[in-house]
Amino acid sequence: MREHEERFHVETTVFDEAVCVRVAGVVDVATVAAFRAALWAAPARPELRVDLSELLMLSAAGVRALIAARLRVRAQGGELVLMDPSPVVERVLRATGLRRVIPVVVGAAPERLLAAV
Repeated sequence: MREHEERFHVETTVFDEAVCVRVAGVVDVATVAAFRAALWAAPARPELRVDLSELLMLSAAGVRALIAARLRVRAQGGELVLMDPSPVVERVLRATGLRRVIPVVVGAAPERLLAAV
């Protein structure tokens, strides 16, 4: 169990106009349920930001979770934005075409962006 905890961590911060879900480690078949649960548990706001800066790997299951989260957030009238993907995750976003579907912001600290909301 300890190994599972070290390879995945998710943290949610709620602001008036946005929610930031910061994910670290690996999103794969073993951790995708917890990742999906965090995305679903995020309260409805105009924007759901997913900070990928500490994500080491995003599997196909994680890509599906992001697509489903985008559909859910848009159905609630919001927007899903991916923040600062690591180089490995950036390659996954490009290879799957997800980068063309979900906005990606690079080089801005989520806290700084959320403070402006």
